[in-house]
Amino acid sequence: MAINKSAEFSEELIQLAEFAKALAHPARIAILQTLAEKQMCICGEIVEVLPLAQATVSQHLKELKNAGLITGEIEGKKSCYCINWDALERFTGKMNTMFKNLSQQQCC
Repeated sequence: MAINKSAEFSEELIQLAEFAKALAHPARIAILQTLAEKQMCICGEIVEVLPLAQATVSQHLKELKNAGLITGEIEGKKSCYCINWDALERFTGKMNTMFKNLSQQQCC
């Protein structure tokens, strides 16, 4: 049986991996692009712009919300979603720092 060794890494690396995993599907990137283009919270429109079933879109929204990249509220029968800009800025800052540190290494 495989043993999960994630706990052996720093909290920062675990969070970075969770953010990256949340973005690791084209539907999730499309959701973020849609939210950014609207520049406001949107309710129900996300399903209309993606070539996916409602249940599939809901699952992708759940993954983005669990990673903290979006926020969502239920208004009546609809759920409204917005980008969590603070979390997105933290994530991009950490990714930029990581790539900068990697690019400074001279290994080959």
